[in-house]
Amino acid sequence: MKTRGKVWILAIVGIVLVIVALVGIKVGQIRAMIQAGKSFVPPPEAVTSAKVSRTTWQARREAIGTLVAVHDVTLGAELPGLIREVAFDSGQNLRRGALLVKLDTTNEEAQLASATADLALAKASMERAEVLRKAGANTPADFDTAAARTKQAEATVSNLRATISKKTIRAPFDGRVAIRQVERGQVVSPGTPIATLQSVDPMYAEFSLPQQALADLKVGQLATMRVDSFPTRKWEGKISTINSEVDATTRNVRVRAQFPNRDGTLRPGLFVNVDVHAADSHEVVVIPATAVVYAPYGDSVFVIKSQQSEAGPAAGGASSPPTDNHPAAAGGGDQPALVVEPRFVRLGEKRGDLVAVVSGVKEGETVVSNGAFKLRKGAHVLVNDSLAPTVELDPKPADN
Repeated sequence: MKTRGKVWILAIVGIVLVIVALVGIKVGQIRAMIQAGKSFVPPPEAVTSAKVSRTTWQARREAIGTLVAVHDVTLGAELPGLIREVAFDSGQNLRRGALLVKLDTTNEEAQLASATADLALAKASMERAEVLRKAGANTPADFDTAAARTKQAEATVSNLRATISKKTIRAPFDGRVAIRQVERGQVVSPGTPIATLQSVDPMYAEFSLPQQALADLKVGQLATMRVDSFPTRKWEGKISTINSEVDATTRNVRVRAQFPNRDGTLRPGLFVNVDVHAADSHEVVVIPATAVVYAPYGDSVFVIKSQQSEAGPAAGGASSPPTDNHPAAAGGGDQPALVVEPRFVRLGEKRGDLVAVVSGVKEGETVVSNGAFKLRKGAHVLVNDSLAPTVELDPKPADN
């Protein structure tokens, strides 16, 4: 019995020793993992960079507008009648005075022939009355009656000719006619629309600018225009009209610019983007628009700095960061590693792929131009500018 008890004691002691050994090993592993986690440095993020540069921009204001024809009218019938002739097609370019629609004038022409004969008789009677009056063979009343009949006959002839003219509808100016709304044989009443006629060259672009623009807005000022329907083209024109009042609700002023349209490409109603250019220029600090991280609490950029910049002469980030061909790009060698520092910025005007920075960064600093969305404060970066897209002030996207 004593021997069996000793065996059980030895077994229990052995099990306890094994458990203690396992616990010790596990604790050592956990401690090693904690130490490794504290000393772990994430691999650098691949980004592209861009220099904060200073350039000169001509002052301008951007606006969104609509194309309007200089002359735009809906042609209609002034008198009732039956359409005998339609002399135009939808979408046709017409010259001033071109025949559009002719109504039936059979009755008026017959009445005009009768009235013309009455006028000839009245004139002959007045001439005889005038001769007799000079000879004293008639009274003044006879002469006055003959003269009045002549004037009445002339008025009747003029009225019939005016009616015939009104039943012949012509183009009041040069332009392009829209889809016609009448057909031959149709009976029209006064006011019945026939078609819309719009002048083609030039065209107006109407848009609104904030009231602050009135200080440097003048008639004759240069304006450029782009149309989404023709992305590769740009039109140049001039400010033709500035409205005499400011909208009390929006505090904007309506502006009208005139643009040439010799080939008839532009059409009324098109959505357009207009830039109004001022005569003066100003210097701005610019960065690529892709470098900005937009957020509700403020816009920011990441400035690339050397990790040892605080102790070395590279402080301020004025020197260009090494690229992936340099040992410092990966944090190796004798060169310091590259880290990023977030900066809040106040942005100004945007043009093409660039945006002006009012405050937050200085000329000569280097910012992350692509890949900023995946960074945080103090993150290590690997700069590879060979992957950076081109940055243009006036980009022209290719139509694929």
